[in-house]
Amino acid sequence: MLTLSRLSDPAFSPHSLNKFASTMACGNGYIGIRACHEEDYTQQTRGMYLAGVYHRAGRDETNELVNLPDVIGISLQLDGEPFTLLAGEILSWQRELDFACGELDRRLVWRSTTGKRFQIDSRRFVSLDQLPLAALQFSVTPLDDAAHISLSTGIDATQTNSGRQHLDEASVQVFDQHYLQGVYDTQDRATEVVISASCRLNVASENCFTAKNRRLNCHHALVAHKGETVTLEKIVWVTHRSDKTLASADFAQNAMCELRRCAAQGYDALRAQTALAWQNIWQTCRVEVCSDDPQDQRALDYAVWQLTAMTPAHDDRCSIAAKGLTGEGYKGHVFWDTEIFLLPFHLFTHPQTARSLLRYRWLNLAGAREKARRNGWSGVLFPWESAATGQEETPEFAAINIRTGVRQKVASALAEHHIVADIAWAVVAYWHATHDREFMRHEGLTLLMETASFWISRATDVNGRLEIHDVIGPDEYTEHVNNNAFTNFMAWQNVHDALKFMQQFERSDNAFVQAAQDFLARLWLPSPDEQGVLPQDDTFMAKPAIDLSGYKAKAGKQTILLDYSRAEVNEMQILKQADVVMLNYLLPEKFDREQCAANLAFYEPRTIHDSSLSQAIHGIVAARCGDTAQAYQFWRAGAAIDLGEDPHSCDDGIHAAATGAIWSGVVQGFAGMQVIDGELHLAPKLPEHWQHLKFSLKWRQARLDIYVEGATVTIDSTAPVTLTLWGENLHLTGSDLPFVGTATTEDSSDA
Repeated sequence: MLTLSRLSDPAFSPHSLNKFASTMACGNGYIGIRACHEEDYTQQTRGMYLAGVYHRAGRDETNELVNLPDVIGISLQLDGEPFTLLAGEILSWQRELDFACGELDRRLVWRSTTGKRFQIDSRRFVSLDQLPLAALQFSVTPLDDAAHISLSTGIDATQTNSGRQHLDEASVQVFDQHYLQGVYDTQDRATEVVISASCRLNVASENCFTAKNRRLNCHHALVAHKGETVTLEKIVWVTHRSDKTLASADFAQNAMCELRRCAAQGYDALRAQTALAWQNIWQTCRVEVCSDDPQDQRALDYAVWQLTAMTPAHDDRCSIAAKGLTGEGYKGHVFWDTEIFLLPFHLFTHPQTARSLLRYRWLNLAGAREKARRNGWSGVLFPWESAATGQEETPEFAAINIRTGVRQKVASALAEHHIVADIAWAVVAYWHATHDREFMRHEGLTLLMETASFWISRATDVNGRLEIHDVIGPDEYTEHVNNNAFTNFMAWQNVHDALKFMQQFERSDNAFVQAAQDFLARLWLPSPDEQGVLPQDDTFMAKPAIDLSGYKAKAGKQTILLDYSRAEVNEMQILKQADVVMLNYLLPEKFDREQCAANLAFYEPRTIHDSSLSQAIHGIVAARCGDTAQAYQFWRAGAAIDLGEDPHSCDDGIHAAATGAIWSGVVQGFAGMQVIDGELHLAPKLPEHWQHLKFSLKWRQARLDIYVEGATVTIDSTAPVTLTLWGENLHLTGSDLPFVGTATTEDSSDA
């Protein structure tokens, strides 16, 4: 049994309630429940979300991930005094998320304002093996004297998305004195949600039920003796549907049958089952590091936990929201983050999940085609923000500019078109890792050709060469520029790959082929200068630079916008994240090590790292350039975005893509894993205070188990495999395995 890290909430604080509600949220890719305390606090945001359940609350509102009725809240009174940690005294405290089994556990001793002490324990989990299942136990033990205990819990449908109500209450019912059920419809009647709950005490009590003001509650009252533990066990089954072929009553009855089956097993048995499911995840996906700093392993375990908990592997009609299933940030929308930052983890651990994430884009091609046509282009223009369909979901306006008083228009949906090439890049990455011919012949090739058609139509003829005008690259502080290097190179690669795979899979289209060949021959690709620096766009090098050290010290908070308007920022060498460094990362075969190092040295001082994705990518490129010390600093800074000391770092949900970057920073950075010209490369070089690194990769038909210790790497494989290690081509078969290789001094310094 693996010994895994735990994530701790060090102390109760009203200021960090929502941060830990996000980072310690329980999830399984189908359902996510924020780690709010059972008792109410006005500062905390409760949240339960189902992947793919979106709704638009009104004509001028945005489609958003629906915050469902709450099932975690418990009202507790002790001798008539409401239990709250804002009063009385906390005598002991422990709150942890156990990554090994997915259980959130809180244990505390509390002294009431009357001087009586109580042990109050709670634990909960969301099941990994039965996706609609969540369970909790809540225990109270009087420590000094007998006490009158009142407990109330149920299904609270007063929850909203920041005041926006999405659900209508269709019916609420009570069955057999233990079971509650609420049926809810989104206001457009597109989705039905059924929440069923079993509530039982381990001792006899007076109990009754109430259904009032969108709250269906079960109330218990009793007197507990000194030392007697009163435990509420609550089992919850949450399901939804958009297909209404089955009668509503039958659908609800089926949910109740599932709930009864689970309730009969009880919390401990259900927890044991989900622990086994998590054990399989850890055996497949865990990255183990022996470091002088235990926080390194905790960050890696946190990343794998969240990457599993946020990913709807069960349904290719869903994808991963920018905050996963941990909060309402970005309305629960899907960005390019999924393909670029999150897909690599799944691609090299569970490639079937990566396939499902790409199919989400394929299933939503209709909306992307419509957006392209509406703007006068061919092919597909994927929405910058998407939800359940391929429609554009980006809000038209952002926050008010505090200097000008003008509400700022969001330009991403209008010009941040690199997402088209990002998705194509992910399709090719999937092919290289899996050689899944069925997918590539159908979904993959369609995606490549449709995205390539967009770029061909998007280009502008300027004196015989083709240029791409009026775009925004990953650096969102530089808007509406021409020939953004990231966009142009990625578009060129997109069209090149479409032609390549058309030929490989014998797809013919003469008009397309001619147009694509012309595009590749004439598209302007900026060249590096004598130092190897690639200009970010046509005008960037002519803009003035300013000292950004003060803003870099507060990376992620966008403090530059307190001193300058977006228009002013746009006219200076100020980067949110560096396009060119990202380009070096995504297309390693296009740039040599010297060019990557030159771009890193030039652009990093001009980059504030206000994007949560920025520092991790800089770290991977730094590692590839041989600067492991700098790479480690970037990696730790990226890990600290959610796990650091800032009490408000992720109030509205975690930074989902940053968790993928934690994994990639180690595997693609320190282990030196790259795919170059379709082949697997490894060039490990560990930080000085790391003694060893152990991880597994799926590569085509093989599972590779890789162990790095100092300058020695051991590779075992379940099938013959070809790869490049420190520049040496290896073809490993059964007689060669496990393979042990040792880096030369030159290999170690140049990795």
